[in-house]
Amino acid sequence: MDLNSICKTLRSGSERLALQNAAEKNSALADVAAALDKNRGAILKANEIDVQDARSSKMSESVIDRLTLNDSRIDGIIQSLRVVISQTDPIGEEVSGWKTPNGMTIRQVRVPLGVVAIIYENRPNVTVDAFCLAYKSGNSILLRGSSSSYNSNREIVHVIKEALRGGNGVSEAIALVEPDGHSHDDVNQILNAVGLIDVVLPRGGKNLIQNVVRNARVPVIETGSGVCHLYVDEFADLEMACKIAENAKIQRPSVCNAIECIVVHKKVAADFLPMLEEKFAGRVRLHADDQAISHLKNAVPATDADFGNEYLDYECCIKTADSLEDAVAYINANNTKHSECIVTESRANARLFQSRVDASCVYVNASTRFTDGGEFGFGAELGISTQKLHVRGPMGIKALTTTKYLIDGDGQIR
Repeated sequence: MDLNSICKTLRSGSERLALQNAAEKNSALADVAAALDKNRGAILKANEIDVQDARSSKMSESVIDRLTLNDSRIDGIIQSLRVVISQTDPIGEEVSGWKTPNGMTIRQVRVPLGVVAIIYENRPNVTVDAFCLAYKSGNSILLRGSSSSYNSNREIVHVIKEALRGGNGVSEAIALVEPDGHSHDDVNQILNAVGLIDVVLPRGGKNLIQNVVRNARVPVIETGSGVCHLYVDEFADLEMACKIAENAKIQRPSVCNAIECIVVHKKVAADFLPMLEEKFAGRVRLHADDQAISHLKNAVPATDADFGNEYLDYECCIKTADSLEDAVAYINANNTKHSECIVTESRANARLFQSRVDASCVYVNASTRFTDGGEFGFGAELGISTQKLHVRGPMGIKALTTTKYLIDGDGQIR
């Protein structure tokens, strides 16, 4: 991979994008949306090859689900793109401004980051999400997907570039890295591309994220793996808790906002856990601690490895808590700062939980599955940031911007 040449082209693309206004960027994105719709047959054909290869390599069905595209999912991708088009262009937005005592005017305005790289696994929809958010915010983007989704990603990027060339778009604003088998040399090049890449985002499993965070010499926006918890308080509506648990665990277990552990107050464990087991109806393998397992018929004993584990599958651990404070302490010690939920009818407990749990999103009586750029009204998303600097939570357009100060004077000297 000639990263220098690729990044030189991307830098040129970002400079051209900086000259485009909102209408021009929106027009280009509209051309991309139309092209994705028109070429969905070719995209689905490429995706079918990836899915067949994944099944041949014995990849789990939950991961294959993340890889799979169909007409409905392409419709969703296009709709997300249209939401991004409808959003206000953040570039040039005045964040703050004031006049100094000596008469200078200072304005803080939003500007693009420049050249962004994203390293991601399995999900070809991320190719479009990352591109459209980068493009709308004036950034070029380097895409490094996994080899398992390469055929899908290659076809999608081809469609995007052709659409940009066909109108007044900037086709140099997107590039796709071709994975070299199981080699990660290209990843290492990206992580060490100081001066070529302005920021890198990892989006995938724990190993990918840790590799990027530990080894990158360029700035990183960390998107975390999702060890999410549901806490069933002593004042919970147990029917509601079962409903939320079912949605948060079973609807799509392979995603980062699915719950991996259910924490139950000891006072309601005897009533709630049989209800939960009946609701799951054998669809989820439960790993329960010593107190919880006595209330369950088909659970297996939990080990230390289960607590804080991201299953990404139809498995879940059960932990009992002596108090709200005990639950909060356990969650903060074992989560990944992603999304946490309490089910309770106590307003005081709800607010205490929200104030004390350390996570990017903290829910009261609602599924963690709502931690998503689309659900938050962002259209697409770059991922869920679990760090505390720059951005946190679902990342939309503004996540790829920074600010600079514009100062106007009339001859002032110091």
